[in-house]
Amino acid sequence: MHEIPSSDMVGTSTGFNDNSSDNGIKNVVHEETKLEAQQSASSKDLYEGYGAPGEGQLRKSFSLWSILGVGFGLTNSWFGISVSMVTGIYSGGPMMVVYGIVIIALISICIAVTLGELSSAYPHAGGQFYWSLKLAPPKYRRLAAYLCGSFAWAGAVFSSASTTLSVASELVGMYALTHPDFKVKRWHVFVCFQILHLFLMMFNCSGKALPIISASSLYISLFSFFTITATVLACSHGRYNDAEFVFATFYNETGWKNGVIAFIVGLINPAWSFSCLDCATHMAFEVENPERVIPISILCTVAIGFLTSFSYVIAMFFSLQDLSAITASNTGMPILEIYRQATKSTPAAIVLGCLVLFTSFGCVIACHTWQARLCWSFSRDNGIPYSKYWAKIDPALGVPLNAHLLSCALISVLGCLYMASTTAFNSLITGCISFLLFSYSVPVVCLLARKRQIKHGPFWLGKFGAFCNIVLLGWTVFALVFFCFPAVMPATKDNMNYASVVIVGFLLFYLSFWKIKANKTFCITEDETTFSNEESVTSEASLAFEGK
Repeated sequence: MHEIPSSDMVGTSTGFNDNSSDNGIKNVVHEETKLEAQQSASSKDLYEGYGAPGEGQLRKSFSLWSILGVGFGLTNSWFGISVSMVTGIYSGGPMMVVYGIVIIALISICIAVTLGELSSAYPHAGGQFYWSLKLAPPKYRRLAAYLCGSFAWAGAVFSSASTTLSVASELVGMYALTHPDFKVKRWHVFVCFQILHLFLMMFNCSGKALPIISASSLYISLFSFFTITATVLACSHGRYNDAEFVFATFYNETGWKNGVIAFIVGLINPAWSFSCLDCATHMAFEVENPERVIPISILCTVAIGFLTSFSYVIAMFFSLQDLSAITASNTGMPILEIYRQATKSTPAAIVLGCLVLFTSFGCVIACHTWQARLCWSFSRDNGIPYSKYWAKIDPALGVPLNAHLLSCALISVLGCLYMASTTAFNSLITGCISFLLFSYSVPVVCLLARKRQIKHGPFWLGKFGAFCNIVLLGWTVFALVFFCFPAVMPATKDNMNYASVVIVGFLLFYLSFWKIKANKTFCITEDETTFSNEESVTSEASLAFEGK
């Protein structure tokens, strides 16, 4: 891996600026600039097409809109709210979902700013694990990058598994909506999950169509959002709920006697809907000017996500007619019952459900694009057992096919959790959120340890950026603790949240692999001379800052 020099373009008050505003040590920056100049030729070659000699290379075929399509197509907040609304409805009702979106959107801005700053400074397909490699103290650099990479990939796999499971649940729920006597069983959803997963994984087996699919996902999502919202509001005209129901109705059916705990547990619904913001960072080798395009894409993803999800849930709850009927529905998908109540028609509800379904396909495909790039990039540095097989780019297809297939195999295994627990969806969501936040936290801790004194890119927000870094770390601790709580009480073996078990299991596996092999082989492809030079610069900077 190589550091990509930052652009020298000067930005404006939007947060894009050059390094002339730095208060760092001039001679240190000069040394870093000299170091980057030595790497410029190899970096240019790297960006022209990333891949080992004799292998296929990633094609630079993504534009800003394509990257935004991948980012929003994956995060897709209004879709996430739709398919995971069952958690929010039971944990606080309309009030929890509405205010939860506002809370999580504000936190997501901090996460987006943090990721934007780091991706602007170090644009790389490895994303957060590469940032950790660049920012951690020399003694712990490889371990920090290794843990970060393992967390990021695990988070991506859990994201794909949870998203695919939500789509499978919707498909079974649509069947149940048209068959009132049908009782949904676990194996129904499980079989649907595996078939759907096998079908959608095929779209990432070729790279030529991905930019088109990615850009289309954005438009399909927005079209579905506007169509559903307008239809529900129009059909509910004259029968709207009052504002008190939407903004002040707290409905707790979790079994938690403490309403605050129930509300916090319910935050997992909007938190999942705004997760996966790092997706665009892993497309750095497939877009021009990634140091600018990627931060813009991440921030736009949050902005579009908030506007669509917030207006969407308000429209849905104003149009909702019978809350008790929704919680008693046999579909397991509250949003389908809301559609039926608003339109007074089961066929109309199915049509609206199909729009959500089409949107979900783009979301799952984006998940697969993201996880494959993560697995491939991490494998290039021997972070995964048998990395030599997963680190290859298929020369004919132009995609990391082996990495994609490995990730998809793990998703199929994770789908089996649904057979063990009725709340497996919550466990997968918790794993997704926790692993991703872990992966973001590692480079952020390293960045703050350096007092944010780095040669940053054109996107840099100074003190506000530091505030966002701290918020991200605080949210990570908070989410890890509370999102591992059982979704319902009393907890039994059938409804227990097994996220903590899975998280610990993954952590033990990767620590064991580090101890056995990875501590000797991880980052073996890295240019050791480069890092030796960087270490001397870092040491000089540390001494200068201490004396300042």
